[in-house]
Amino acid sequence: MRITSLNPDTNIGASGWLIEFEGHRLLLDAGMHPKWEGHRALPLFQAAGPGEVDAIAISHCHHDHVGALPVALRHFPHAQVLMTELSYFLIERVLHNSVNVMTRQRAELGIAEYPLYTHDEVDEIAPLFQGFRYNRPVEWTAHSRGRARRDGPTLEFFDAGHTLGAAGIRVQGRRETLFYTGDVCFHDQTLLRAARFEDVEADVLIMETTRGGRGTPEGFTREAEIDRLIESIRAVFKRRGSVLIPSFALGRTQEILALLALEMAGGRLRRQPVYIGGLGRVFTEIYDLQAHRTHRQHHNLHLHEALDLVVLDPEETRSLSLNTSRLFVVTAGMMTENTPAHDLAVRLARDERHAVFFVGYADPDTPGGRFKASRKGEPFFFSQQVPELVRYCEVDDFDLTAHAAREDLLDFVGMVDPRVVVLGHGDETARQWFAEQIARRYPRIRIVQPQPGEPVEL
Repeated sequence: MRITSLNPDTNIGASGWLIEFEGHRLLLDAGMHPKWEGHRALPLFQAAGPGEVDAIAISHCHHDHVGALPVALRHFPHAQVLMTELSYFLIERVLHNSVNVMTRQRAELGIAEYPLYTHDEVDEIAPLFQGFRYNRPVEWTAHSRGRARRDGPTLEFFDAGHTLGAAGIRVQGRRETLFYTGDVCFHDQTLLRAARFEDVEADVLIMETTRGGRGTPEGFTREAEIDRLIESIRAVFKRRGSVLIPSFALGRTQEILALLALEMAGGRLRRQPVYIGGLGRVFTEIYDLQAHRTHRQHHNLHLHEALDLVVLDPEETRSLSLNTSRLFVVTAGMMTENTPAHDLAVRLARDERHAVFFVGYADPDTPGGRFKASRKGEPFFFSQQVPELVRYCEVDDFDLTAHAAREDLLDFVGMVDPRVVVLGHGDETARQWFAEQIARRYPRIRIVQPQPGEPVEL
């Protein structure tokens, strides 16, 4: 077996893994780097060489895992494209939104390479997408290169609990088995239940390490963190301030909306409009429509019925009155420039009545990360658009992550008991923690940390 990381970065970046074994080639994910721009943000498809791949399997529809799929299909035009049936309902909307964002960035930031693909190209490749239920073996080499085959490796999706449609992927060969965690969550969220990886066995485990640098405090519970968030929102409203919760449109937005809906129904929060972005509204409706297919809690909780959702027009972010308490759950989660979260943060920052509450990861090198790290009353660099900002509003961070705790992932390694663990999707500190802990607890397991574009023989 040979594995090549196509991520151009050693940190969290453009997810893509080339798997070669038993005469077949499989690409796991085709993402875009969340902080880089232009062609630099793409996976290193050239490192895969001139050959075709039999299939591209998508773990989930977040941009850093699927955003480069149209470009991948230029390199591998005969590949099948496989994903879960829930991702199938999301993927076209994600890719079309990517075209919109790149087109806007070309105009606003002068990035001449953008867009890297077009709406027409997304429409042309959409018929190639195939959606499958969880825990159903897929014969992805059955018609490889025009030859009918039934003796090749199979592929199976396992519910990863991270976001709608997210999956770990098991590749079963005649002699060896590989399992790719993708992004995984081993605890129940407000809507989605924990990953179902109980029966996973594999010789090789490719594992995310996102939270390797962050331990779980003693006595921490998600329920207590939710209580702290709700009480903080109530305190802001009491002083007639507004609350901004920057949030990714897919997954985090729906989880926070569900939390708010339950708290409003229970009376701890007063009923009032919740302002969201247009893409967040689209994904929220899909969450509602596909509730019956999803391993989740509150199947009868339809967010567009339980809440008064107001789609925030971009112009409103600059003109909407903030003299009354308002609640915003809007993109982007890392406050990227020219997004509602970025523009609202600038307005809220100047008034100590208001608050910005983070409920997920914000990279330190993004506007969101810098806003989170800022000190009250002190100027700081926020973004290229707003080079200097002075914050007076309240800022807090609530650990409501959709990624597995590092302790749970370490236990998972022991459950799978692989010969080799391949570490990825995490910064150097995170990967190093896992490397040290795995070596200490499971000394017989080989640990591999691939460099970008360099094949590793296993």
